[in-house]
Amino acid sequence: MPTDPVRLGRKRPVPSCPNPLFLQWLTELRDHAKEKGLKTQYVYQKAINSLKRYPLPLKNGKEAKILQNFGDGICKILDERLQKHYRENGSDAPIHLATSCQKSNMASSKQMEEHHKEPSGNDGELMKQRQKSVRKEEATKKKREYVPQKRSGGYAVLLTLYRHAQMPGSKGFMFRNELQTEAQLLCDKSFTVPDLGSKYTAWSSVSTLIQKDLLVKTHSPARYSLTEQGLALAEKLDSKESGMDKEQAEEKSEEEISGHRPGVVDLTLEEEEDEEKGEKESCSSKSSERITTALSVNQAKNLAPASDATGKGCYLLPGFYDIVLCVDFIETTGGSSGRKQELVKELQRNGVTFDIRKLNVGDFLWVAREKVAPVPGQLRPPVGTELVLDYIIERKRMDDLCGSIIDGRFREQKFRLKRCGLCKPIYLVEECGSAAAHLSLPESTLQQAIVNTQVVDGFFVKRVQDVKESAAYLTIMTRYLQKLYQNCTLICRSRELEWDGENEREETENLSCSLMSFTEFNHGAIKNKCQTVREVFARQLMQISGISGDKAAAVLEHYSTVSSLLKAYDQCSSETEKEKLLSSIKYGKLKSCIQ
Repeated sequence: MPTDPVRLGRKRPVPSCPNPLFLQWLTELRDHAKEKGLKTQYVYQKAINSLKRYPLPLKNGKEAKILQNFGDGICKILDERLQKHYRENGSDAPIHLATSCQKSNMASSKQMEEHHKEPSGNDGELMKQRQKSVRKEEATKKKREYVPQKRSGGYAVLLTLYRHAQMPGSKGFMFRNELQTEAQLLCDKSFTVPDLGSKYTAWSSVSTLIQKDLLVKTHSPARYSLTEQGLALAEKLDSKESGMDKEQAEEKSEEEISGHRPGVVDLTLEEEEDEEKGEKESCSSKSSERITTALSVNQAKNLAPASDATGKGCYLLPGFYDIVLCVDFIETTGGSSGRKQELVKELQRNGVTFDIRKLNVGDFLWVAREKVAPVPGQLRPPVGTELVLDYIIERKRMDDLCGSIIDGRFREQKFRLKRCGLCKPIYLVEECGSAAAHLSLPESTLQQAIVNTQVVDGFFVKRVQDVKESAAYLTIMTRYLQKLYQNCTLICRSRELEWDGENEREETENLSCSLMSFTEFNHGAIKNKCQTVREVFARQLMQISGISGDKAAAVLEHYSTVSSLLKAYDQCSSETEKEKLLSSIKYGKLKSCIQ
């Protein structure tokens, strides 16, 4: 195929702008705005691009308004500059002559030739220095590394995972619950409770760590581990942290040494010091007697003090905790917000101390929150231990009760409340008045469901008329629990341990009570968490009409999986024996047989 001849020679210079003065003024304005860091530099740049593409000369700034990105402001500035140009150079001074264009063309062609030539002398050295400085600036911008702020959520997570990985026999990963509890000691912000007016917690920084390729999330339930970059960054943070600790320890030792140095003794203070010592010894003896009486129950159980943030193996002494009402955030947002905000206002009027947070089961519950003094030099006080009391409330309006019965949430919620680990569940039912007559289910069906909840399922049911009565009941319950637990030593127990709620009265009389930590309770009540085969089988049984939670639990005691039940059916010799296989199983407190 014939090829096109190669054209040799110098490239024809691009024709310059027919409005060189306007272009020069706009360039100066752009550079001035760029030096000050103003965003108007981008506006001037767009106007410059439009002006370069326009092939005709302009007489004044008003004519430039036909161009794109030229507004009244830019046109006014150009007219002012033009008037100043006429005053300095005369009214007949040219602004877009061909000579100026030719000069600019010649200058541009010379610049092109100079660029192709090798720079020599001082000019070449200056160009090289400029290029090196530009490259250094670009390299520093690109190499800027992400470092989390000290005592932040990302800082605590990185350090916790790094230190856990350095331990002998480490798994190399951590689950969310244990990671939150151990990282809380290194963070000023809570990993579970958001600040007032915010929906974010310290755990929100984990998504940033994953985006920066510092953290990896795998499996279900989630396992968190460090990447190579995260390991290197965490190692740097840990070395800085250990260096700070060493400096603080050295300063303390120097202070102690300087404090014990012999100095001038004032003999006139001996009598006053003796009196103060006597008073301190009497006060310490009284306080020690109080502590020994309070710990008489706990000494047999070898308890540790309530300094552990995880809440495991700790206790709270009387007077060192507050009873706080916890309200699920769904009860205060969404839906008819006016009615939900009324509940919050009523609680505030009644002087109830409450906290709005996410509850995975129930709408209201109470926690014993440890009183923690603020630490000097820290913005927020350290997070204290929170133990959940045995009372939990599920609030239902009649219309909500009707909808939950239809879609099956009613049975599921009762089943989850029974398994949450708290032995005093309460159903708070709000009457709708005349609105109950317009529901999709008859009122008799709703009343029967309420009676079954109390008689069959064993829940305590409290009926109220409206939101104000609900707030009043929550207020009375809060004050009752404050009085009930005011002299109790609260002991933290694990959810995995078996617990009989009937022993609570004996323990309150003995001034001690075993409770779960809020973190463990809320994590164990997650609705869509990874379930075992036994839990899935229980849910499947409860979908059968007539199978309640007690019946399903009784069946699971004999046949824990579907395969074991099918094997039992296969071993039956006749159909009648298969039909009567489950009839001998007893369930509930009355030990009735399944029919």
